[in-house]
Amino acid sequence: MSNSRIRKAAVAAALTAAFSVAWGANLGSTLGRGATPDEIKAWNIDVRPDFQGLPAGQGTVAEGTKLWEAKCASCHGDFADSNSVFPPIVGAYQASKQDIATGRVAKLANVTEGGGTSIEKLSTLSTLFDYIHRAMPWNAPLSLSWNDTYSLVAYLLNLANVVPANFTLTRDNVQQVQNMLPNRNGMTWNHGMWPGKEMGNGGIPDTHNVECMKNCAPKPVVQTFIPEYAMNTWGNLADENRAWGPIQGQVTLSKDALKKAEESKSAAANDPNAKVVALIKANGCIACHSFGDNKLVGPGYQEIAKKYAGKTDMIGELTTRIMKGGSGVWGSMPMPPQSISEADAKMVANWVVDGAKQ
Repeated sequence: MSNSRIRKAAVAAALTAAFSVAWGANLGSTLGRGATPDEIKAWNIDVRPDFQGLPAGQGTVAEGTKLWEAKCASCHGDFADSNSVFPPIVGAYQASKQDIATGRVAKLANVTEGGGTSIEKLSTLSTLFDYIHRAMPWNAPLSLSWNDTYSLVAYLLNLANVVPANFTLTRDNVQQVQNMLPNRNGMTWNHGMWPGKEMGNGGIPDTHNVECMKNCAPKPVVQTFIPEYAMNTWGNLADENRAWGPIQGQVTLSKDALKKAEESKSAAANDPNAKVVALIKANGCIACHSFGDNKLVGPGYQEIAKKYAGKTDMIGELTTRIMKGGSGVWGSMPMPPQSISEADAKMVANWVVDGAKQ
């Protein structure tokens, strides 16, 4: 290389280094900003297995019973035993003295006994705290206080026979309760998901596959799908998707239905019935109530409309039920309170009395 080319290369390298230093020195002032304490507090809400992240608090079984009936029973049953919406959390399971002594639920060793309930499988009590506080109830996540969470955890543990009915769960005794958890020794530690020295095998992966470079198998093709005739059996799944979570509902409307929806979109903007239908979809109501007369968790809107057709004197009561929830009219499964304004609830009530037209 000539001296001229060497000098040019040296100058280019010096300029690059100078630019990198300048960029690095100003990186904090040019790219983003520091998170505020409130932002960090809102994000840092996880509870670890060693209970770091669990704030001080307390809750009794009695308080948990009231909260459960008001906020949880509609999906999980009065005694966490319902299997109609989600798998049972406790069900008929009662921890035996042997389970609590060994930390292994004996029946889980027998595959013919079935999968077991959530409490039977639970090995870290922090998981229950973390999930309830972050994700429950499903229609109002992060609405529970930490004392509410303590109370609900205490209630579930009492149902499973882990703590007595007069028990008060606190930050000070939570480790003692963890030490009584029936399946606390049931977790498998010896795998790469736990890379530490005290737990796991040091990060050794469970599989040893290598990327295929030649003579590879054909590209995977998804063979399972909803058949055309069943696409819209339970309504458009995309409409039933929650406003949070990773699962995106599949659009199950037919091409003709999608085309018709687009054509009527502008006309529906001023249609009061269309406004109510949009309101119901936006609030996730069709996860429990279909627009037809088929029952999901609760009755379909057409079935409700038949019961209250023309009964304008019921609009006030229906408005209150929508907002505050209730049970006993359509069976034992209660409906939880809804986060909806009185004006919107009254709009839905009027729509039902008028025949639930779409």
